[in-house]
Amino acid sequence: MSSTLRLRVMVQDAWDEVPLDLPPGTSLAELKRLALEATKVTGSAETYLLKFRGAELYDESRSLEEAGLVPNAAVIVLPRRRRPVR
Repeated sequence: MSSTLRLRVMVQDAWDEVPLDLPPGTSLAELKRLALEATKVTGSAETYLLKFRGAELYDESRSLEEAGLVPNAAVIVLPRRRRPVR
């Protein structure tokens, strides 16, 4: 069994998918920070939320394993507030 989880993280602001290999003990907050950093999205990580299988992952102190993420899982990072269309 692999010691890392391969995840596909879509960052909405960059409209880019980032593949990440992380240990199962990595926190959700760290996953979000790494994804934003990889796509060069500036701004505070607290202004973004994580979604997995359509549901928000509220407790970002939990590990990937505790949150139920599986190998090749698709996670979405998107802004907490909706932006108006102009």
